[in-house]
Amino acid sequence: MPAREDILAAVRRNAPAPRELPTVPDFGAGPADLVSLFTAALARLDGKTITAPESGLADWLATTFPEAHRICSATSEVTGNVDPDGFADWAGPADVDVTVVRTPLGVAETGSILVTEAELAVSTAAVLAQHLVVLLDPADIVENIHHAYAHPAFRQAGYAVLLSGPSGSADIGGKTVHPAQGVTTLTAVLAPRPAH
Repeated sequence: MPAREDILAAVRRNAPAPRELPTVPDFGAGPADLVSLFTAALARLDGKTITAPESGLADWLATTFPEAHRICSATSEVTGNVDPDGFADWAGPADVDVTVVRTPLGVAETGSILVTEAELAVSTAAVLAQHLVVLLDPADIVENIHHAYAHPAFRQAGYAVLLSGPSGSADIGGKTVHPAQGVTTLTAVLAPRPAH
């Protein structure tokens, strides 16, 4: 018998008996204003939360990003001029000014939003654009990371990432600079999911 088979046989013979995984506590703090917690956490990371503008998202985008020429919208709620399905590879979104996406989940504890391949065909569209605008239904905000990992999107997606504001970098003196890389701004727009 080759050495490889000897080793594998020894591992199989000496493997511990299977046992149940421990129950993970809920870790919830109880009822809270999740929108306020999310807004404060995102602000600490130089992100911004706004309520859906009454004038509509198209007008708000035009006013907020007047220099934007290439808008990639991965949601039918906003019309863009760049098709997110049209990128040939991961570097395709590098010249996008604004990416707009609807997230299935926000995390109040960390100010994070979830993006999977279900929202963006090319995942780099969320980090290579100059600005990221995320539509978030307040009902989709959970209290903490433990609740977030229980969300079905993590089981259904091959790719899932939690983003929390523009990335920052701090020097030894503790001075943080935003953005260090990736998007220049991240804005979460509190907009209820449209009824189907």
